[in-house]
Amino acid sequence: MHKYVLCGVLAAWLALGPTAATAQSQPPLKIGGILDMSSLYADITGAGSAEAAKMAVEDFGGEVLGRKIEVLAADHLNKADLAANIARDMIDNQGVEMIYDVAASATALAAGEIAKARNKIIIFNGPGSIRLSNEACGPYTVHYVFDTYAQANVTGLAAVRSGLDSWFFLTADYAFGQDLEKDTTNVVMKSGGKVLGSVRHPLNTSDFSSFLLQAQASKAKVIGLANAGGDTINAIKQAAEFGIMKGGQKVSPLLAFVTDIDSIGLETAQGLLVAEAFYWDSNDETRAFSKRFMERIKRVPTSAQAGVYSSVTHYLEAVKAAGTTESAAVMKVMKETPINDLFARNGRIREDGRMVHDMYLFEVKKPSESKGRWDDYKLLATVPGNDAFQSLEQSRCPLVKK
Repeated sequence: MHKYVLCGVLAAWLALGPTAATAQSQPPLKIGGILDMSSLYADITGAGSAEAAKMAVEDFGGEVLGRKIEVLAADHLNKADLAANIARDMIDNQGVEMIYDVAASATALAAGEIAKARNKIIIFNGPGSIRLSNEACGPYTVHYVFDTYAQANVTGLAAVRSGLDSWFFLTADYAFGQDLEKDTTNVVMKSGGKVLGSVRHPLNTSDFSSFLLQAQASKAKVIGLANAGGDTINAIKQAAEFGIMKGGQKVSPLLAFVTDIDSIGLETAQGLLVAEAFYWDSNDETRAFSKRFMERIKRVPTSAQAGVYSSVTHYLEAVKAAGTTESAAVMKVMKETPINDLFARNGRIREDGRMVHDMYLFEVKKPSESKGRWDDYKLLATVPGNDAFQSLEQSRCPLVKK
């Protein structure tokens, strides 16, 4: 019986021809997203990031080097130990060649160490901590969309220059919030401003009243929110309820996404200054991509999600050009090839893994200025990448040759 089955398999192989048979026998190329699917950053990354990765794969053609491309995604529940375990399982047991997104900084730092130990490429789209391209950098690590240094530089500098020179910080008490407060403090002080105080709040806080009362009592011109996602939304909504903005203090979200503004509403969010790496309504190319994305996800893409599309495409093009998925060869091509797409113009990945590209300072529109849902921003300034991001001279990445 067995020899007849074997003959049938052989006949099928010969009928297909060696090339097709080889292509079919090739294992798929797997890329894995470690995402926040269910907590305070779910709108920023989550299902939208997984969908953006799938769109990149489809637009690329679905296969590379004769291998079908598979997109995996897992929910890290905002737990660093779980993110590390997922990264370990993806690489060791599921055969994942590249990890994308890893929303939130503590989870990204944990997953990054696993990828680094296994010499696998990991691309950060959702997390912001500057540590990812400083102390925690690796030869196969890319920090793609934004970081705390650039957010502080673009928003903090603009605010101080416009006379908003005294600050009080509300800070999420983990890696990202601490780095964002520190980087913004440096910008404020260097620009001649002063910091009157700060208070730390737990991640995923529902009641900001005690923190906001301390900020209000400081009489600082700006209350800087060194947090993100649901924490930023709740803090701004509650600040409005307390009449903080009407009392003359400015609330400045140091990281906000278009989905956050949509949740807050223009009535409350109008006039906020936000630094972003991408806006869906910037040009014909961003609008075309966003229209396709909206058909699937029912909301416009955030900068993190657009960054996933761009970075997955850049990775797959590098795999094709290198003729292999071997990390060193692929990363060499990724660093040598400029990025020109809907996300970035003349973007480039430096030796510390920082992808340098223009950043944008937006002001949130008044309700009367908006033509409809998602028409939230007006552009105030385009900040060249070399001005927005930390310079290589300042880098603490051990890979940077001084």
